[in-house]
Amino acid sequence: MPETQLAERIEIIKEIVCDILEIEEDEVTPTSLFKEDHKADSLRAIEILAALEKKFSVVIDQSELPRMVNIDGVYQVVSEAAGW
Repeated sequence: MPETQLAERIEIIKEIVCDILEIEEDEVTPTSLFKEDHKADSLRAIEILAALEKKFSVVIDQSELPRMVNIDGVYQVVSEAAGW
């Protein structure tokens, strides 16, 4: 996959996560933990999952939520669901 496409997808994921968690994008790193570092709760995690499903036209099983703890984990789950 071209670097630009990867970067764009990660940026979109980051925007969605930051919007839902109500934090600035510069506060989030690829490995900062949503719950521990950004005070996210399980309801926010489900909101993130739903927003990603809508944005990328994918279906993500809620059993994947434990893997979606940071931007890297979210990208992994979304990329598997989307077949990237």
